Amino acid sequence: MDAQGRGRADNIDPADQWVLNPNTGEYELRLSPSAPQSSVPRPRRGAPPGNPQGRTRTTPGSREPDPDALPGQRRRGAPAEPPPGRRRGRTKPKKGKAKKILLWTGGSMALVLVAVTGAGYLYLKHLEGNVSTVDVGSAAKNGFSKNDAFNILIIGTDKRTGKGNSGYGDKGSVGHADTNILLHVSKDRTNATALSIPRDLIVNVPDCPTKQADGTTKVIGGTEKVRFNTSLGQELRDPGCTMLTVKELTGIAPDHFMMVDFNAVKTLTSAVGGVDVCVGKDINDEKSHLKLTKGPHKLEGEQALAFVRTRHSFGFGGDLDRIKVQQQFLGSLARKMTSSDTLTNPAKLLDLAEAATNALTVDQGIKKVSTLKDIALELKKVPTKNITFTTVPVNDNPAEKIKATVVLREPAAGQLFQMINDDVSLTKVKQQKKKESAAVAARLKGTRSAASDIRVDIYNGGAPGGSAQTTLNWLQNTKGVTKSSQLGNAKETLSKTTLEYSPDQADQARKLADLMGLPASAMKPGQSEKNAQGLPAIVLTLGKDFKGAGVSLTAPTKAPEDIQKATADKQVCST
Repeated sequence: MDAQGRGRADNIDPADQWVLNPNTGEYELRLSPSAPQSSVPRPRRGAPPGNPQGRTRTTPGSREPDPDALPGQRRRGAPAEPPPGRRRGRTKPKKGKAKKILLWTGGSMALVLVAVTGAGYLYLKHLEGNVSTVDVGSAAKNGFSKNDAFNILIIGTDKRTGKGNSGYGDKGSVGHADTNILLHVSKDRTNATALSIPRDLIVNVPDCPTKQADGTTKVIGGTEKVRFNTSLGQELRDPGCTMLTVKELTGIAPDHFMMVDFNAVKTLTSAVGGVDVCVGKDINDEKSHLKLTKGPHKLEGEQALAFVRTRHSFGFGGDLDRIKVQQQFLGSLARKMTSSDTLTNPAKLLDLAEAATNALTVDQGIKKVSTLKDIALELKKVPTKNITFTTVPVNDNPAEKIKATVVLREPAAGQLFQMINDDVSLTKVKQQKKKESAAVAARLKGTRSAASDIRVDIYNGGAPGGSAQTTLNWLQNTKGVTKSSQLGNAKETLSKTTLEYSPDQADQARKLADLMGLPASAMKPGQSEKNAQGLPAIVLTLGKDFKGAGVSLTAPTKAPEDIQKATADKQVCST
């Protein structure tokens, strides 16, 4: 569309008709209401006599649609009411150069959006054809929910596929899990945590069911005390094996995975016009071919790939220092992708869509481009200052003389995993501080009954099988809660463990919460139920978050002091 063509209705410019909806992040067509049609039709240019509109004659009462009309717009030739404040025939004042440029840009955006709308189905199918998928079975969820917290495992492989990548290092690599980031996005979208998992971390890789080409499932046996990166590629393990390894290691279950190779870095950085980085010293790495002078740089393509691959240019030259550089790079890429320079540039957006879909391999649950768009829009709601990059706390492996691998550093690692699993922010988010209100916190304040006075019915509402019986035995035999019983499965599955009680049982509920390590948010004032003897009993329902009898569910309120952290809104110079 241009200002002279048919994208213009009287004095309305295309740029004025397309409005950015802040709730969806997408442009929408906003049209002024049409005026009532005149009883005297205006002749169409070149129409034959006696047929001023140039229409094909139809039977009485029928109407042939205008094939060129856009959905929601008036038919071509129908009169339009001039916008409020404008009279027909008024000479439109000339616009300045800046205004003309703005209108041309808006008109171009409208043209792109209308073209995509007109051929939307075909274009979406084209983009979906770009995306590769792997069926990882039950390791991934079937679909995506906009209303829940979500975890996506981002895997960068060292497989040398793609144009120009065969010359990098181990060209015969089967594609190990070389770079691994578990991205957790909070339920309220106020914050996100990107947890880097070192490739050389010693872990236990569990048994892994993998889909075969003939549709059958083969279980690849697990291995103990091996590098994390062998959870992918080794013995033909697929990304589902890496997801299961993350769950085994952290207790956090990834909902989906996104896997990229070397080409992703090159194409994505070129699509956004380069990513800004800063180095605190001159760099000349012969192995990655990275050569930079001290100070700021804009990198794309091969140079960007060299930047994230280098291990010998920063810090002590190890993988942990490379992780920090990659986090800084990803923070800069996130800022560039969400900048107005990118979001208002239709050419960049289309290039980015092509580059992103061509770079991705995902699970079946998020293979649709519309689902990937939903994930991107949900992540866009998180302020960049509240996107925290951190790394699993580790120590050098004490079993090695030459330090090549690392092991978990406890208790810091366990505390960090629990915070992420319980949706606790690593940044000082105002909404997060108010999440557990004074009224909720007050539920734990007050007197406690004796353990022998607690009367409780226990249900399994999503915890591992046998959890209700195990909890019953633990309460009766070790905590003195003798007036307890377990009643099997609850009527519904719960993500969080709950404790329901009536007002006169609050002292019992507080005592049981202490014994079980339940947070105030698990306590649900309301109604109790009658137990088998017809006596009122509080109701303990074990949810999916239940970790075992005696294992506290109260998350730490802040991260361990000595973990590595960086936020996506700040650029620092790598040294």
